Amino acid sequence: MTYPPNAPAASAPGTAPVQPGPGVPAQQSPPPAAIQPAATPPPGRGAWEEARARLRRAATTEPGRLQILGAVLALLVVAFGGVTAFEVADRASSADDVVSRSQPLSADAADIYRSLADADTAAASAFLAGAQEPPDVQKRYADDIRTASRLLVKAAASTEGSTESSREIATLNEQLPRYTGLIERARAANRQGLPLGGAYLRYANQQMTNELLPAAERLYEAETARLQQDDEDARDRPYLSLALGILALAALVWAQRRNYALTNRVFNHGLLAATAASVVVLLWLATAHTLARTELDDAREHGQSSLQVLTTARISSLKARANENLAVVSRGAVLTDDGKNDKYETDYTGSMAALTDALATARERADDDAGRVPLDEAADRTAEWQKRHKVARAADDSGDYEGAVTRIIGSKDSTGQSFDQVDAALKRALDHEQSEFTRAAEDGRGALTALPLGAAALGILGAAGAVVGINRRLSEYR
Repeated sequence: MTYPPNAPAASAPGTAPVQPGPGVPAQQSPPPAAIQPAATPPPGRGAWEEARARLRRAATTEPGRLQILGAVLALLVVAFGGVTAFEVADRASSADDVVSRSQPLSADAADIYRSLADADTAAASAFLAGAQEPPDVQKRYADDIRTASRLLVKAAASTEGSTESSREIATLNEQLPRYTGLIERARAANRQGLPLGGAYLRYANQQMTNELLPAAERLYEAETARLQQDDEDARDRPYLSLALGILALAALVWAQRRNYALTNRVFNHGLLAATAASVVVLLWLATAHTLARTELDDAREHGQSSLQVLTTARISSLKARANENLAVVSRGAVLTDDGKNDKYETDYTGSMAALTDALATARERADDDAGRVPLDEAADRTAEWQKRHKVARAADDSGDYEGAVTRIIGSKDSTGQSFDQVDAALKRALDHEQSEFTRAAEDGRGALTALPLGAAALGILGAAGAVVGINRRLSEYR
């Protein structure tokens, strides 16, 4: 087979061959142009810049603006409901602590102090009665020690790692067995008619006065401070929730005015529902928190403050009674620092002055007859106690020891009888103020109970309403 000379080269695919004209030599077609790579975005333009560009493009159209508006409204309403639920739940928890934890612990700490002071008083009264201690006085002492021990166990389980309270509870648990041991030694010596019994009793009283009662007082102050902190937390205003509620309402009103300006439609049902839900949550929040603050203020002013003064009065009466007994037991053996006066008689006078002042203050703070009547009775019995004490001291100073003891621990017309009457009246006043405090604090807690769940639910419903309302407008562009 033969081939024609000077055969033209095969054309590149897709390129027409060039036919040579007369006298023109055949030329080869040029190679195809190189394929250029695809355009790349400018350096430094990442996903964030791309998102911003898309957002700017969307904001230039009405559907894009509506989508942005719907997202903002839904976010505001949900944030309002969520923050309200969180803040109110926190305040409701603090109010619950006031009712069920802080105040009971404060009251238990006061009862620990009272039980210890009363045990010391009962021990001195039993000692004065001689070798044969009255059974009722023995029972009172034992009951007081058991009560203090039980309340210490309860306080240790409820302090939640409070360093200060735990330290004082440890001190009380350490010193209480030492005190009871000294009392038993004093009893044993007293039954044998040994003068050493009085020394053991005075040393036990020093242990109570210098170690146990100060620790119990510090425990009471620590628990009362925690009660006051919980009360402040419960009454703290929810500023963030209120600010978000006002902002959400303002945005919803503006969105509806904008909708009316563009469409001349008065109502958008979705936006109207979102506005209604936000208004309900805002009004509920303002009303419930105002009511809670009012009730908690009432609990603090007419309950807790009165309880503190009454506790001071009861403690003062217990101190006065213990010092009165010890003044007879010591027979002038213990003097004040200047060596001029009987220490126990001086302490008795100071305690009675504190009792009188506390009763007057509590009388001023009592807001009803149920609170004033027992205080008036306590004041009358305190005045009678002071008169009987003067008679007993006169008998002791004149050398009539048996007559002085009878006027102090006797069953009739004695200072012990007056003390019991004062203590009973103060207990009635304390029980009344305790019930007043509990009622007001529970009402304050109840005002906040349902609000966290309601705010969260209404926030979700309001956000859904805002989305539905905006989607209704978006459907007009499809």
